[in-house]
Amino acid sequence: MIVLAWLLTSWAAVAAEGRNAASSQGFDAWPGETPPALVDIDTARLAQIDDAVRDAIARQKCPGAVVLVARRGRVVWWRPYGQRMLGDAPEPMSRETVFDLASLTKVIATATSVMVLVDRGQVLLTDRVGRHVPEFATAGKESITVEQLLRHRGGLIADNPLADYRDGPAAALDRIWQLRPLHDPDSRFLYTDVGYIVLGELVQRVGGMPLDQFARANVFEPLGMTETTFRPDGFLSLRAAPTERRDGRWMRGEVHDPRAHLLGGVAGHAGLFATSRDVAAFAHMIMGQGELHGRRVLSPAAVAAMTSSGATPPGQARGLGWDIDTSFSAPRGDLFPRGGFGHTGFTGTSLWIDPASQTVVVILTNRVHPAGKGDVTELRRRVATIVAASIGDGPDPN
Repeated sequence: MIVLAWLLTSWAAVAAEGRNAASSQGFDAWPGETPPALVDIDTARLAQIDDAVRDAIARQKCPGAVVLVARRGRVVWWRPYGQRMLGDAPEPMSRETVFDLASLTKVIATATSVMVLVDRGQVLLTDRVGRHVPEFATAGKESITVEQLLRHRGGLIADNPLADYRDGPAAALDRIWQLRPLHDPDSRFLYTDVGYIVLGELVQRVGGMPLDQFARANVFEPLGMTETTFRPDGFLSLRAAPTERRDGRWMRGEVHDPRAHLLGGVAGHAGLFATSRDVAAFAHMIMGQGELHGRRVLSPAAVAAMTSSGATPPGQARGLGWDIDTSFSAPRGDLFPRGGFGHTGFTGTSLWIDPASQTVVVILTNRVHPAGKGDVTELRRRVATIVAASIGDGPDPN
């Protein structure tokens, strides 16, 4: 009992430290300090988020959620809802909950790390991937470029068989090298985990360290994202929202994606864990043209390239990592204009940024808990629509 009490006390202290650190190096103000009206948001309309999330929970679309909304660099809504764990020992959701971000890994860790290398001149978007990963340049993949992989336009299969990963990471990569494209590069958009696994390997080859270490050193630490990591342990793991069961135990701080799991928990397509605060900090770095509170991780030109759809056609518009206008764009809602960008994660996470109104919407859930049957597509759309409807067009008070 003494040890348990010490653990609980220590956990509370760590959480408090995280909140204090967030306040000192986070946004201009936190909930309670910036009433929505001060950034021209209708508070009553914004409060309809409560009904949207509670309805999703009541219909068992997710056990709980954390929703964070910010405008003009100020957080105006940051609330937990429901439970992060169900069952005999339920746990309430909290703002400090750590989530398996699933495919948000692609944009927050992998694409951003690639763009750090682009900024350094170590990689060009027009480079053939085989220049940096020679084993990839076979079986019809010789002409595929870095940019095409970032935009999901390399022609690669969405996912190769799970059995290809059961003999360990080295064998899994060997099997990826042997894959043939499904169609010609740049001929169409096909969302693919395989392409981002390859990009994660490219970061390791060119950056000189594994993806998790490179992203931590060059993205997360400079931005003060102290609660963002692959393979969380200790108190971060204890604060993680469980997903499903694997081998008779809850996946808690253990990546849900089966291929990322078999790759050791670090992969270019999935594996990253973070809190809502850290996801919002990353979003504000993008809104700040690569800089947050005087710390720069990307050049303005790199951010502009990432968030541009380039020559991709309507309905297939992807940035370098970011979703812009595809069938995956539910987090934009019905009222935010085209011109924004975001991403989703299979576990129930999403991020949308509307640069025109300087608005960020973060929705983090573990919708796969407890049995993999949740669905937050409608919730994403409803929350984003509520946020967009609450925004006025008054002058910036700054």
